[in-house]
Amino acid sequence: MMVNEGDQAPDAAFETMDGGTGRISDYRGTPLVLYFYPKDDTSGCTREAQDFTALAGAFAAAGAAVLGASKDSVKKHRSFTAKYELKVPLASDPDGSLCEAFGVWVEKSLYGRKYMGIERATFLIAADGRIARIWRKVKVPGHAEAVLAAVKTAG
Repeated sequence: MMVNEGDQAPDAAFETMDGGTGRISDYRGTPLVLYFYPKDDTSGCTREAQDFTALAGAFAAAGAAVLGASKDSVKKHRSFTAKYELKVPLASDPDGSLCEAFGVWVEKSLYGRKYMGIERATFLIAADGRIARIWRKVKVPGHAEAVLAAVKTAG
């Protein structure tokens, strides 16, 4: 499924780092930055998580919540968070339903080999639950700053 700017955000479920279950609708009333990344503890994903962590206070000051998501387990998320002292919560999507709902489970290619994986993408979901902005095929350097700028201008 492909979602577009202006669409109502899918109300998909995910596992929280405390072992519970969360839903996208839990953030209704607050802008949400939902960023998808391929895998914990890899260079690009670590850098992205560190960049969002470095700006966590600025996102909070702008009134927005930030949530990272991958298919890694809660146990891996906890280890990743502790290792890098991350300040942004991570959602675990072991069955891929969150990734599927946002259209980020895609065919990728590496050295000519095709495989399925998570597209690095970010969604800014407005307080009313509509998707205000989408960044697809994200390049990590400067991305968290660009998302913060969009949060500030979105009001």
